[in-house]
Amino acid sequence: MIDSKVTRLDHFTAPYGKEVTLENVAYENGMKVLRIHIREGNRFTVMDVDEDTASHWGAAMTDWVSRK
Repeated sequence: MIDSKVTRLDHFTAPYGKEVTLENVAYENGMKVLRIHIREGNRFTVMDVDEDTASHWGAAMTDWVSRK
């Protein structure tokens, strides 16, 4: 297993009681990912995304918000 350093970036409550935590995970080999934890009651979803995916996702969310 590759050692990693995990740093919490944000934690917030989303609609319908979902808890969201965002973490930066930096691995010893230089790779880093954005780890997304979504908790819905007893159910957990964890997703790691690379920088390109995070950038694309962030842009899509910003575009959606700007369509008021």
